[in-house]
Amino acid sequence: MSITQALVEAIQNGVQADRLLNTAVQLIQEPSPTRNAGQALDKLAEILEEAGFEVQRPEADWPSAPAVVVRYDSGVPGPTLQFDCHLDTVHLPFVPPRVENGVLYGSGASDMKGGTAAAVEALRVLRETGMLSRGSVLLTGHDHHEGPWGDKRQVRALIRDGFVGDAVLLPEYHSRWIPRAGKGMAIFRITLERELAPMHEIHRPADCPDMIAAGIDLVARLQALGARLDQSPSTPAGVDSLFVGQMHAGEIYNQSPQLCQVEGTRRWTRPGGETEALQELQALLDQCAEAHSTKASMEWSLQGDAFQLDEDGAFVRAFQDAHVAETGSPLPFGGKPFIDDGNLYAGWAGVPVITHGPDALGAHTVREEVPVAELARVARLYALTAMAFCHGA
Repeated sequence: MSITQALVEAIQNGVQADRLLNTAVQLIQEPSPTRNAGQALDKLAEILEEAGFEVQRPEADWPSAPAVVVRYDSGVPGPTLQFDCHLDTVHLPFVPPRVENGVLYGSGASDMKGGTAAAVEALRVLRETGMLSRGSVLLTGHDHHEGPWGDKRQVRALIRDGFVGDAVLLPEYHSRWIPRAGKGMAIFRITLERELAPMHEIHRPADCPDMIAAGIDLVARLQALGARLDQSPSTPAGVDSLFVGQMHAGEIYNQSPQLCQVEGTRRWTRPGGETEALQELQALLDQCAEAHSTKASMEWSLQGDAFQLDEDGAFVRAFQDAHVAETGSPLPFGGKPFIDDGNLYAGWAGVPVITHGPDALGAHTVREEVPVAELARVARLYALTAMAFCHGA
């Protein structure tokens, strides 16, 4: 459908910034570190029920924090656009909400309770204006997003149980280009361990494996692999990478430790590239363990696969039409700078996904902030995108 000026004005007039802000504040007021987002999800369900929507609460493989599902159906068959929102936050000290000079602060303000509130407002406006005359909008809220604490189980369960649209919008804190491709990612934790227990440095036998030396060698091998990956051919998503972020060994300064742990991330650009990445890392680990006469093990937590977006598809056209109607210009295309649940929807459900939310700051810090005007913009954009996509733009 054509997005007319009358339609734009109806959506603009329908979005209520004060109501939207109140929704965001209510969500932020509920502390919700990953695996403990039950109260925030309960609050989201309460907000939606008070707005007159019928709410479903599937357990989605996490009974302590059932997911939230709402479907607004026009009553006429057509495409379904999904707004997918995670309510869990990273494990940092809780910061309560506050508003100063038009900016909302607090835990989850940017990642992504602010964006969730914008999606809720878009859903309200679509129903209140009655302008969605074809298709439907599905809103899903869940826990288990933030790694390494969460393992994405609720998104996987929602997809498995059929709670998925024909296209997905995710209101994460990214707004300046459309991610046309994204990397897959896994978090790894490697443990090198010897048989002898920890001991004072003066009691360590000459032939006892030195776990610090083994760990240093392991990190050097990983960094060498990362350097090789950096030189791989560039793709729309960039290049493969390996990053080492933590190394742990020993309890006190003069103890010869029994084990060493190294943690980091492995990212790949080719859809389906996880198997090769895992096998390559396992081979490196086995070689290092043999060289130092240690045992080796690895925890591998898949966060999502690589994906590519059809730039000429109906979903992208609908989103761009809505963005032009809202801002006056289309968005450029670029790579996805992070991984989110969109990688799972693209890989597991095979549907197109666009991550686009408020231009916010401070994600994964104790100073998250988002302009209220940005939340209103996202709400309008989501409502207009739903109109264009569900009507077959």
